[in-house]
Amino acid sequence: MTVVVDDDLWSAIGDPTRRRMLDLLLADGVGTATTLSEHLPVTRQAVAKHLGVLDRVGLVHATPAGRERHYRVDDAQLARAVAQLATVGATWDARLRRIKRIAEAIQRSQEQ
Repeated sequence: MTVVVDDDLWSAIGDPTRRRMLDLLLADGVGTATTLSEHLPVTRQAVAKHLGVLDRVGLVHATPAGRERHYRVDDAQLARAVAQLATVGATWDARLRRIKRIAEAIQRSQEQ
């Protein structure tokens, strides 16, 4: 089975700071670079760059509000990421079950 994975999406999610930002946005519903930086061990400028990455892959969307931008998680894109992860997980589960069967067959043949 071939699994189509969006590498850019998973590269964005692969960073622990960006995952924490997504957690914060999901919990609060909305956030700015300033409010997010208050909860993270990085500068506001670094948060803004991370938000740019998340925006480029469609995981968040920004709405201008004065001098700030309010970011929200895109539920559809997050659901797409979760679906990809579930598919990849199922594929690896099947591969590991096959490896286990092969190893058990080898073990049985060596015991005879």
